[in-house]
Amino acid sequence: MSGSERSSLETFRLKKLIEELESKEGKATELISQYIPPTRQISDAMTNLREELGTSANIKSKSTRKNVQDAIESIMQKLRLFRTPPKNGLVIFSGAIPRGGPGTEKIETYVIEPPEPINLFLYRCDSKFYLDPIKEMLVEKDVYGLIVMDRSDASFALLKGRRLDIVETITSGSPSKHDAGGQSARRFQRLVEIAAHEFYKRVAEHAEKIFLPIPNLKGIIIGGPGPTKNEFYEGNFLHYQLQNKVLAVEDLSYTQEPGVYELVEKSKEALKNVEFLKEKKLIQDFLYLLAKNSAQVAYGEKDVRSKLEKGMVKKLILSADLGTTRFKFRCLNCNNVKEVTYTRQQVASMTKKELCEKCGGTMEVEEEKSIIEELAEIADSTNAKVEVVSSETDEGKMLMNSFGGIVAILRFAGEEQQ
Repeated sequence: MSGSERSSLETFRLKKLIEELESKEGKATELISQYIPPTRQISDAMTNLREELGTSANIKSKSTRKNVQDAIESIMQKLRLFRTPPKNGLVIFSGAIPRGGPGTEKIETYVIEPPEPINLFLYRCDSKFYLDPIKEMLVEKDVYGLIVMDRSDASFALLKGRRLDIVETITSGSPSKHDAGGQSARRFQRLVEIAAHEFYKRVAEHAEKIFLPIPNLKGIIIGGPGPTKNEFYEGNFLHYQLQNKVLAVEDLSYTQEPGVYELVEKSKEALKNVEFLKEKKLIQDFLYLLAKNSAQVAYGEKDVRSKLEKGMVKKLILSADLGTTRFKFRCLNCNNVKEVTYTRQQVASMTKKELCEKCGGTMEVEEEKSIIEELAEIADSTNAKVEVVSSETDEGKMLMNSFGGIVAILRFAGEEQQ
């Protein structure tokens, strides 16, 4: 599955899992990473694991030997659930993770069906899980180069997934077309053209330095006010490899940073699969409906949760920056249940126990989930689509700062389903 096909929720979940796995460390070389490509048989992995199990008997440390053997056996148990590897292969991590001091280790096992096909057959035992191949799958591979220019300056930017980075801006030093400074009009015009030609060569040199080393450069888009960008493109100043990657030349009203953002907006068709634009459009669609017919949207946890549970939500949009957790408390005395949402700060200071409002007994945490996962589960049960948005666009920042990171587009307007 390519990054463009993978849903934003799947990507978010995989990133969170990788962050969790990166934080784990064994007290010795006893965390196992097993990669199985789709082209290999499960039996190949089982044979290799049996050999490793035999080899592990030579480990001198009794506790390390036991932990390694337990981890291998845990992986083998998981593999018995598969007749063949999934279409993209299989990755299993298992190891003894310390909970405190020596002797507090507990075997944890994670099974991942990777989002893209893996091509390595690997067993590795280390003090950390080997995550590089999985992390590489989350790297946005398609990169677009942007050039915004007029006779005065040129700006270069890179659009990669959810990131838009303005690399640099150079000035031309070209004389103004409107002031001959006492020179004859013809001579002055010649000087202007020479300066413009030299500037175009410099723009091409900077473009070559910035864009040519990028192995996954998908395309280049050039824009700017006036005829300058056309003269530059049609004059074939760019390196031939970059010239062949030009997707569009757009008319703009601005240059420099405002022009770069305008160029992205003007190039929606060429950039339709870029996550940066997808996220911007999601929030823009919500804002449009909010202004046009506010009854067709909801925002804030309480309102969105209510409409989710009624099956009214068509699309749930969540900020990846949401740090809240949903807790389910149950009274040990009267079985009363209470569900609450706490922020990171509240979670840090909570005691995991509360007094029951009904009987005064002790309530303990029965379940806790990130608010994103909890709301996504409700959405899944009502066939609502879930989108997780970063805060790397202005719209993504607005989602978090102005709407609390939780909004929804409804299937229909109104308070209740008709």
